[in-house]
Amino acid sequence: MRLIYCFLAICSLILLSCNSEPSLQKYFVENTENKNFIALDVSPSILNIDKTKLSAEQNQALQSFDKMNILAFKLNATNQAQFEIERAKVDTILKDVKYQQLMKFGSGKEGASVCFVGSDDHIEEFVLFANKKENGFAVIRILGRDMNPTNIMTMMSVLQSANIDLEQLKPLQEMFKK
Repeated sequence: MRLIYCFLAICSLILLSCNSEPSLQKYFVENTENKNFIALDVSPSILNIDKTKLSAEQNQALQSFDKMNILAFKLNATNQAQFEIERAKVDTILKDVKYQQLMKFGSGKEGASVCFVGSDDHIEEFVLFANKKENGFAVIRILGRDMNPTNIMTMMSVLQSANIDLEQLKPLQEMFKK
């Protein structure tokens, strides 16, 4: 009998410790196989950068970048209602206090927002959420270690000289050829 109580207590603790709150990571996992979505994981190798030509500051910015996860909902004539539901789910997730909004463009129905997770000097994740009523929406998570606004600006300058491997982005290009 005592063994049963111990087992029940352990099971209760395990169930209570599970976080049931929605998160972008869970949202990505739940929708990766959904036919309405295109999911891509992009590594820093997409940039095709000659690291020997980078400054120390540029190398540091590049090293703070781990990967990018992209989840895009492709809108068509048959999934308009699902589009509205999924867009509302992402909006709800991004309203969580852990996602600090940096900027927002356009309106809620069409536009983009940029958020981050972490502190100003130790950013773990940047999130770009863009939606367009004719095409669908995309959520882009840029994950890294100790990223900061300076690293991001430096990374932008690195991107300008990058020879980006567009083959990794082919599914997204197809989506927006509408």
